[in-house]
Amino acid sequence: MKRIYQLNTCDNCRKLLKAFSEASDYEIIDIKSAGISAESLDSMKERAGSYEALFSKRAIKYKTLGLKDKQLTEQEMRQFILDEYTFLKRPVRIDGQQIFIGKLSD
Repeated sequence: MKRIYQLNTCDNCRKLLKAFSEASDYEIIDIKSAGISAESLDSMKERAGSYEALFSKRAIKYKTLGLKDKQLTEQEMRQFILDEYTFLKRPVRIDGQQIFIGKLSD
């Protein structure tokens, strides 16, 4: 499986995709329009090791909902990502069993 989860309106995602020469080999998924399924998120978590690794603390909603003042559990982070695409760090590239979060390559 070769997928890139990204946001079409994210400048960082667009810049990284433009520079990533292998992008045409991947299924590009816009998380705003397609959403993130629980199955896909759980698969990402298995590769990343935790939901925290996938959770974006830079999202505007993170501050506006007062989450920065709370100690979130893994399950709470999972639910926030499922409920609101903006909480997924992006881009996320999956290449077989490898995962790259917030970048497209090492």
